[in-house]
Amino acid sequence: MSFVEIEDLHIDLGEFSLKGVSLSLDRGDYLAIIGPTGAGKTIFLESIVGFWQPDRGRIRLSGRDITRELPEKRHIGIVYQDYALMPHMTVQQNIAYGLKKHKPKNMDAAIRDMARSLNIDHLLHRKPATLSGGEQQRASLARVLIVEPQLLLMDEPFSALDQQTRRQARRLLKKAVAERGTTVIHITHDLDDAWALADKLAVFKDGRALQFGPLNTVFSRPRSRFVAEFVGAEFFSGTVVGARNNTSEIDLGGLRLTSLDPAEKGAKVNVAIRHEDIRVTGDKPACRNGFNVVAATLEDVVPEGSASLLDLRARDIAFNALLTHNAMDRLNADKGDNLYALIKKEHVKIVPA
Repeated sequence: MSFVEIEDLHIDLGEFSLKGVSLSLDRGDYLAIIGPTGAGKTIFLESIVGFWQPDRGRIRLSGRDITRELPEKRHIGIVYQDYALMPHMTVQQNIAYGLKKHKPKNMDAAIRDMARSLNIDHLLHRKPATLSGGEQQRASLARVLIVEPQLLLMDEPFSALDQQTRRQARRLLKKAVAERGTTVIHITHDLDDAWALADKLAVFKDGRALQFGPLNTVFSRPRSRFVAEFVGAEFFSGTVVGARNNTSEIDLGGLRLTSLDPAEKGAKVNVAIRHEDIRVTGDKPACRNGFNVVAATLEDVVPEGSASLLDLRARDIAFNALLTHNAMDRLNADKGDNLYALIKKEHVKIVPA
């Protein structure tokens, strides 16, 4: 039996509804939930903690049906992006506030240990207003983790943090939950959060979980064009025109790619390729072993943080490649240049249509 079981969850709020969300987690799993604004991610989280009552469906935690239990009976912690610290209390008092119902024998030592694991033990005497955003977020996490919740829910906890502080917060959070074996469900808009922290991923849209599964599976084998675009992958539809020696040749409308995934000749399939799995060169490679080589034209370059997204076109098919700035400097290409996209056959993932 799974530690967390969400079965066919429906919630109708008039202007919005959850529509049959189902997923399950084992103890210690870390689930990241991504999706556009208004997809139902927060309502889903708040239904687990008990703020919303489902119209249909069931929520089980550690084998116990908690669907109708009061929030305070569920022993679930929730952290929002606004920290929700008591401004008149010190950090130590804020952390202790979570222990008011069940104080351990040595509460001060427990608070110091928790604060040390999140690198805020030197801030215990300070008030929230004197802390940085990252320090406040870690204090908020400490207050929730100190009570050792069965399940930790987080709604965009790092959204207000700068990139460097966010990286540090991820590292400390990962260490803290791993030490305690905490099961986590984390809503985020930052795919780097998912890569750094999660082992499971769910993609929400319009009140539905479009895809749920192991992180690498969802990222590398998205089951729909929407999921593919959201996780940074190309998504093509085609027909298998050749199948031999454990490889498949797929016609994508004039462009042919070879995949190491088996498929039957004549089958209609979808193909997913992650943007970062596409290499780009200005010279046609002499050796093709293990690679698909696609002649393409560079139509545009869009900077994206520490990388650049290249808009490429091969025949009538447009696709994107993600290159680091160093790789772009080495490529030294301009709009309109003829280039070659190199795609390992193992990176051409077949998804049944």
